[in-house]
Amino acid sequence: MKYAILIGDGMADYPLDDLNGRTPLAAAKTPNMDFLATHGDLGLVRTIPEGSEPGSDVANLAIMGYDPKVYHTGRAPLEAASMGVQLAANEVAFRCNLVTLRHAPDGDIFMDDYSAGHIDSNEARELIISINQTMGNGSRRFYPGVSYRHLLVWQGGQENWRTYPPHDLSGQSVRDYLAGQGKEKPLLELMKSSWPVLANHPVNQMRRERGQKPATSIWLWGQGRAPRMPTLRERFGLTGAVISAVDLMRGIGIYAGLKPILVPGATGYLDTNYAGKVAAALEALETMDFVYLHVEAPDEASHSGDLRNKLQAIEDFDYRVVGPMLQGLQLLGPHRLLLLPDHRTPLSLRTHSPEPVPFVLYDSRRQSSSSARRFNEIAAEHTGLYVAKADLLIAELVKQ
Repeated sequence: MKYAILIGDGMADYPLDDLNGRTPLAAAKTPNMDFLATHGDLGLVRTIPEGSEPGSDVANLAIMGYDPKVYHTGRAPLEAASMGVQLAANEVAFRCNLVTLRHAPDGDIFMDDYSAGHIDSNEARELIISINQTMGNGSRRFYPGVSYRHLLVWQGGQENWRTYPPHDLSGQSVRDYLAGQGKEKPLLELMKSSWPVLANHPVNQMRRERGQKPATSIWLWGQGRAPRMPTLRERFGLTGAVISAVDLMRGIGIYAGLKPILVPGATGYLDTNYAGKVAAALEALETMDFVYLHVEAPDEASHSGDLRNKLQAIEDFDYRVVGPMLQGLQLLGPHRLLLLPDHRTPLSLRTHSPEPVPFVLYDSRRQSSSSARRFNEIAAEHTGLYVAKADLLIAELVKQ
């Protein structure tokens, strides 16, 4: 038996007037996900526990079978694992975004772009190397990651500092936060000390000349210490792999005992290497039991507030990931598949929200005989199937 979990990050949404009261999932053309909804068990699942922040770290921990209330220590330590960075007991890892801040004439400061225009990884690497050379020391180390997503390991950092995901602040004023004088002052001062390093960096000069947004600041958030988690092999006897452009997903997989597979051209956006991801997943399943395949593009489109791109990302996920995975799994024999978004990322909010999301659990040996139905939020609600804790789903996936 082969097992697969397919994640379309942030696909779930709210009904939109621009779509005549439909959600993007309901409006998009998704014949492969609809096939699964028709022939599998369709329902709603809560991926974000009550009282938890609706982050991808929390949601994907839960989907992979780990109760976030027990195992979640922060986002950044999971990303550190993916980057091969081991944390000492006295070290705290921070997610380090490259962002674009806009300084208004009246002195206000706005979060203009949480991703610095989805900066290229090679350009970002040059900036982070300069940041580390200028601001790193014996207790602080900066590590380059993918696109705008990077890492700081800080021996003097505190996991209880109040920080904010930059994508939650898109278009908003951040002046008061940056002016804070409380316990977070060392963090804020470190962020502001990046401004002169980045201001006239050759990479940013070239980006301005090309009409692209410069990376004007680092933004630190998602901090935590290394968690301790049992592996999926210890829990269920599973060997497997995780495939994602995002360090966070690979890091969760590493702690879960999965092999992280890096696919060339996997960007985390609309131009990602879909075919390469599917090929890597099916190749892994030739010798392993389980694969966790994650696609970031719908979430990125949602954070940008771009309906057209979100519809494209959902349809690309269906046509270029779900369909080919179904075809490949059929050649591998009996299989069970779990399909879902990790959380909602409503276009109207441009950030994550905690409401339950649709899921479908499909078994190639036992196809249901329900009438044709769509994979979307309303159709899932109408089935009456509800799972209160997403960490319970993996046991349903792998049970014989």
